Amino acid sequence: MSFKKTLTVAVHDLDDLDHVNNVRYVQWIQDISKEHWKAKAPKHLQELYIWVVLTHNIAYKKPAQLGDKIIVKTHISESKGAVSIRIVEMYNAKTNTLLLRSSTEWCLLNAKTHKPMRISEELKNVFTKSKNIEA
Repeated sequence: MSFKKTLTVAVHDLDDLDHVNNVRYVQWIQDISKEHWKAKAPKHLQELYIWVVLTHNIAYKKPAQLGDKIIVKTHISESKGAVSIRIVEMYNAKTNTLLLRSSTEWCLLNAKTHKPMRISEELKNVFTKSKNIEA
């Protein structure tokens, strides 16, 4: 199941080349990941678990500039043990050109102990049994 939203590039998103700053892209990756979790996971699961990033792998394909509308899409591609692989892709809304593709390893932690937790079938089903949604 995928999750998506649309952003518009603002002045504070730009770097010295007037392109979206790499740091801003990372923030957007984290933001949509959190929004997807909060939109789909039942409250009781949100209270039991938290997620932390282990690795980010980001391929920057094309620049985005001031005023561009960006479609941000995410989905979980794989979950094993305590680790989930989340894919985020960003597209220019006007041209449908791929701007960025990231693969992030997220580790599931117990919200109280902060110890890694195996991803349960219940939790996997939250992100695989539902249809696509938009923020």
